[in-house]
Amino acid sequence: MAKIIGISGGSGSGKTTVVSKISEFIPEFVLISQDNYYKSVGDYEHEFSKVNFDHPDAFDNNLFYEHLKNLKKNNPIDMPLYDFINHKRQLKTVLVVPTPVVIVEGIMIFVEERVRNLIDLKIYIDTPNDIRFIRRLRRDISKRGRTLESVIDQYLNTTRWGYYRFIEPTKEYADLIIPEGGHNDKALYVLSTFLKSLSKEGLDFI
Repeated sequence: MAKIIGISGGSGSGKTTVVSKISEFIPEFVLISQDNYYKSVGDYEHEFSKVNFDHPDAFDNNLFYEHLKNLKKNNPIDMPLYDFINHKRQLKTVLVVPTPVVIVEGIMIFVEERVRNLIDLKIYIDTPNDIRFIRRLRRDISKRGRTLESVIDQYLNTTRWGYYRFIEPTKEYADLIIPEGGHNDKALYVLSTFLKSLSKEGLDFI
C-alpha cells in the first residue's frame, strides 16, 4: 500500500513550500491538491464574496475520499482540475498513477475522520494570520484574476470565520506542527531528517 503524507494549514500558510522541501528527500511521489476537488459553482451572476469556499461542504468530499482510498491501494485515479478564474471544474482530468508516497495538501484534509484515517503522516503548517492574508492577497490577484476588494470581502465574510471554525481546530490531529511553514529552518531540518530515515527504512512509518 502507498503511504500518504498530508499537509494542511490555512490558506497562504506555506504548504507548497513544505511540499517542495519534502521533494528534496523523497524524489518520487505524486501530489494531490484538495483545491481540485472544489464543487463547480458555474458562471457567477452574483458577488463572488457570497460563495463560501471556506466550508467543508464546498468540496466534493466523497470523490476526494474515494480517490485517496484508491491511491492508497495503488490504484490509479482520474483527478479533476479546478478552474479558479471561472470557478468551476474543468472538463478534462489528469491520470494519476500512484507511487510509494502520495502527498496530499489542502486546507481541510484533516476535517473528516474517514480521510484522516487514510493519512499516515499528518503535518500542520501554523502561520500567523497577517502573513497568510498577505500571501493570499498576492496569489489571488496575480494568479486567480481577483480584485483587491473581492479578496478583502471574501476574507472578512468567510475565510477568517472558516479558518477558526474548521481549519485551526484540526491541529490537534497533526503528528507534526510547523510554525511559519517553509521559513522555519529548524523544523524543516527535523522533518528532513525524519523523512531521510523513513526513506532508508522503506517509508514504514505506521
